[in-house]
Amino acid sequence: MAETKKKILVVDDELDMLMVIKLRLEASGYEVITATDGLEGLNAARRVKPDLIVLDIMLPKMNGYKVARFLKFDEEYKSIPIVMLTALSGEEDKSTGIETGADAYLTKPFETQQLLDAVKSFLEK
Repeated sequence: MAETKKKILVVDDELDMLMVIKLRLEASGYEVITATDGLEGLNAARRVKPDLIVLDIMLPKMNGYKVARFLKFDEEYKSIPIVMLTALSGEEDKSTGIETGADAYLTKPFETQQLLDAVKSFLEK
C-alpha cells in the first residue's frame, strides 16, 4: 500500500512566491493546495484539513493573523501546524504571529531549506 502524501496548504498572494513554494514542496514529496487570499485560505483549510499550512500575513480579504486565529480557536483545526512565511520581520510582527497561532515564523526572503526543515519538523514527528 502506497503511503499517502502529506497535504500542505500554501496561502500567499504573490503568485511567483506561491509557485516557488509549491514546486519545492512537491519536489519533496508533498501534495500542495494553494490559495491567494486569506478568506480562500481559511475556506480551503476547513475543506481540505491539510497536515500543515504555510501562511503569509499580508493577504487580501483577511490577513494571516486572522486566518491563524480562526483555525487555532476551532477545536477541529487547532492541531494543524502553521508556518508563517512573511516579509514582516519585526519582533512585534513575530510575537503577534506566535500569539495568533503560528507554530513557526519565517521571514522573506527565505532559504528554501529553512522552509523544508520547518515543514519536516512538524510532519515527520
